[in-house]
Amino acid sequence: MDPELALELLDGLAEAVLITDSVGQVVLVNATAAALLPELHPGVGLPGSPVAMLAEAYATGADHVDGEHRDRRLRGVRRPLAGDRSAWYVRDVTDDHRHAEALRTERGRTDFLAQAGRRLGLALQRDQALRAAATLPVPYLADLALVVYLPTGTVEYQPQWIRHVGHEPTLGATDWDAVSALPGLVEALDGEAGVPRPWPAGERDGAGPLLPDDLGPAATLLVSPMPGAGRTAGALVLVRAGAREGFDRRDVEVAREFAARAGAAMATAQLYDEQAHLARVLQNSLLPPDLPAVDGVRLAGGYRAAGDSLRIGGDFYDVLPTDGGALFALGDVSGKGVGAAVLTGRVRQSLQTLRLVEHRPRELLGLLDRALLDIPDAARRGQFTTLLLGTLRPEPDGGLRVRVAGGGHPAPLLVDGAGTVTPVQVGGMPVGAVPGARFDETEVRLRPGELLLARTDGVTEARGGPSGTEMFGERRLHRALAEAAGSAPTTLVDRVLHLVDEWCGGHRHDDVAMLAAGPAAGG
Repeated sequence: MDPELALELLDGLAEAVLITDSVGQVVLVNATAAALLPELHPGVGLPGSPVAMLAEAYATGADHVDGEHRDRRLRGVRRPLAGDRSAWYVRDVTDDHRHAEALRTERGRTDFLAQAGRRLGLALQRDQALRAAATLPVPYLADLALVVYLPTGTVEYQPQWIRHVGHEPTLGATDWDAVSALPGLVEALDGEAGVPRPWPAGERDGAGPLLPDDLGPAATLLVSPMPGAGRTAGALVLVRAGAREGFDRRDVEVAREFAARAGAAMATAQLYDEQAHLARVLQNSLLPPDLPAVDGVRLAGGYRAAGDSLRIGGDFYDVLPTDGGALFALGDVSGKGVGAAVLTGRVRQSLQTLRLVEHRPRELLGLLDRALLDIPDAARRGQFTTLLLGTLRPEPDGGLRVRVAGGGHPAPLLVDGAGTVTPVQVGGMPVGAVPGARFDETEVRLRPGELLLARTDGVTEARGGPSGTEMFGERRLHRALAEAAGSAPTTLVDRVLHLVDEWCGGHRHDDVAMLAAGPAAGG
């Protein structure tokens, strides 16, 4: 082929082409090579040339070239030709490299926000959310992250802060003078977003309590508000040291997005803390009470709630001392969880009030029934309760007379000293279910060594065993009581609870409540 025609064809290529002889001397360059690598022209040798990456490739015998030259990213290959000559094909991949780098950077930002969102979503307490907000931006977004916020639920209106610089976060409180000395911080706490700005050491006077002592002389500062629920949850301060580039537009967007997510997490955690506090207050008010000391009577109670988080439910028991004895109640409100617990509280409060005007169990059940039916159905949602309500009267000979009324509840069980278990049939209809309900009443006398156990159906209906679905049942309950005959009420109740727990094997079960009573003499 005519050399001039060959060169004309090579000049039409978009990549640089160089031909070198057996000693690395350039013998031909096309137009693209002349523009991209002006240092190389026919007669110049690659060894020792200013195009370092080609010189190194020739010296090492490498077939691939990848490096920087004149602020351009170049990539190429070498192909052998006849006569120990070589053809070098070099492309300018600067734009491709920048696009790939931008894509990697954007993916990194997306991954950061996704991982930060997951971490923040797991922060169910405000301290956890604050810690996550301060630690996650370092080192990806900044060399230092500082969260300044105002505590809730306190009288003092003193700013608090948490700071992270790559090691364990530090916490503290400061005054408004230090907050005002940090540019843009007061505005961010009011919900206003600032812009990145240089922050030389000479401008940091007064903000010292918020900063570590070893912060470099030159830095870039970015302050972002952290929106909460109806108010600003705090302010996020990001600082990049002088050796690191400042915040570009996309960095600012990511920082703002992170600050918004962190603020939402803090607000959610605050709400969770408040709900948990309310739940604890509700729980403490509705948990079965400590049993009172009643002369001539031994008492023991046992309780398990079905819920996984709150130890409250729809099963309950209560013992209220009276002149010459005590009034006891054990019931099972329909439903589970907080809804059942609220009605449980109403039943217990109603009993405490109604007992001031009526002591007879059956009549007291009637009054309670009317009180529950008077509650609007929207508040009660059609709920009712089964109930055993009775009186305990110690006798001079050491026995205990029990008068018990039933409202649709499982019969209490009499356990004598020989291990015989006998249901005490009471009957009656559920309380608060339908108008005009009938309630029954019976009386039993306990001799020394005998116990009466009232329990909810959560005991016998607890599912577990080898199959995981079999009910504990009446037969196992009677056998457990017979084996514990003659024991103190506490021992008997603890034994039954232990067997039920073993039977369920850690699986969920219905609410369980038990109340055992017996004469103080004997046993």
